[in-house]
Amino acid sequence: MFHDKTDVSSRNNDSTPFVTNTRAEHGEMYKVHVINCRSLPRPNMSHKVIMYHLPFCWKKTAVAVLASLVMFSSVLKTASWKRRVALTAIDLKVVMMFLLFYAGPLANVFVLVTVAIGVYWVMLSQHMSVTLPLPHQEKHFVTYIICAFALKAIQFLHKLTVQLSVDIFFIDWERPRNTPSRPVSPTGQQKRDLLPVSIWRTYIVANAWIGIQTIRKIKPTFQIMAVLFFLEGLGFSKYTVKEPLPNSTASVHDASSPTYSPILRYGLASSLWLGIGLLQATFTTFYEICVYDKFLQFVDLCSISNISVLLLPLKCFGYYIHGRSVHGHADTNMEEMNNNLRREAESLCGQRGLLPCTDMQTFQVALSTRLRSQYDRIRESFTERHRPTKLNDPGSANHWDQSIQAYTTMNHFLGSIIDHAHTDMDYYVKDKLGLEIVMDIEFLQPIEKSIFYNGMPVVYNLHVTCVDMFLTYDCMSVCQQR
Repeated sequence: MFHDKTDVSSRNNDSTPFVTNTRAEHGEMYKVHVINCRSLPRPNMSHKVIMYHLPFCWKKTAVAVLASLVMFSSVLKTASWKRRVALTAIDLKVVMMFLLFYAGPLANVFVLVTVAIGVYWVMLSQHMSVTLPLPHQEKHFVTYIICAFALKAIQFLHKLTVQLSVDIFFIDWERPRNTPSRPVSPTGQQKRDLLPVSIWRTYIVANAWIGIQTIRKIKPTFQIMAVLFFLEGLGFSKYTVKEPLPNSTASVHDASSPTYSPILRYGLASSLWLGIGLLQATFTTFYEICVYDKFLQFVDLCSISNISVLLLPLKCFGYYIHGRSVHGHADTNMEEMNNNLRREAESLCGQRGLLPCTDMQTFQVALSTRLRSQYDRIRESFTERHRPTKLNDPGSANHWDQSIQAYTTMNHFLGSIIDHAHTDMDYYVKDKLGLEIVMDIEFLQPIEKSIFYNGMPVVYNLHVTCVDMFLTYDCMSVCQQR
């Protein structure tokens, strides 16, 4: 905040000079001008406008108010997380999760306040004569940036931990098929052999899932090159020097040793970084909607491969992609595959949705504790609790046989759950309420039956929400070095 004072350098008619008093308050310098009101200044008097800044109390006020607002969103996230992990009491773990959820929004508050201050100083310094902040104020400003960077680092590590701990299982709907009959000599009897189910389809789908996990709406290389183009190529960095250059069109490199203002440099670089990043994210979003969406391509790949995907980032909450083929099988030759796709394009077969006569293939799932307990019992049978053994170890063969048997059991169990084969672990499908979508919370608890919610913003929850995190984290990492 600033106040403009008019310093009149002439004297009045009685040759009485204007009295100027200087005082210090809260570490800031103020000048109080006492003038003789009985005389008016002459028209030819010269005036000099000087800007004085007040203490940055409004900065602390803005941080306090915004931090209180984002605390409410963190409380909602913690409450949603508590319901999704089936916790009944508030313990130390819940408090720690609240602090982790609060770190990201609080970092955004610091980013918003520091960027607003930096942009304000950049705009103000280019249009009028202004006294830049004092060194101790710059030190406080840098402290805010360090706090934002530290909180963003905590959010980044938490997000990375969540993505690494996601439990994923690929449900293979393919069943062994009989080979054509062939005569067996010498009696001439015919024999049918069962073709084993190929594991390559599961490998392909798993590899595609790993690929879409690295998708980013903002390209780091383009981001850095674009910001450097504006700062160095177009010479925007000349607006960050403390002392204005003699010629407004002169480059910063023409000066022998220009002195840069940390606040001006951060304000200009961060505004360019965030602006270009938002333009990239907007363009990528429209491109995915109108041209090519990699996640929808992944869902199509699941349908062609006859494989469904169950993702459980939390104990009783996750996502489900229904990839069961409408043709019943996917291990086939190219000719049969093309015929199946042609029949599907001409609507000569069923639809891909989980429910009859629907196309909905993506869901948010809220699992009941009974279903999750059974899932954990099967999962523990093939979860390694020790370091991997060598392939030539005599005991490793038995270990691999047990893992394969446990995988087969889990595959049949989850397939039977989708087919409503277990009445005590059944589920039903419903739409999420608008308020549930906005608050990202489920009002209904899956006590007796699990709940499948239509529509699954899995990419939004697991990846797209990282856009603001990556954008601000990179902004803190790069712009504070400027």
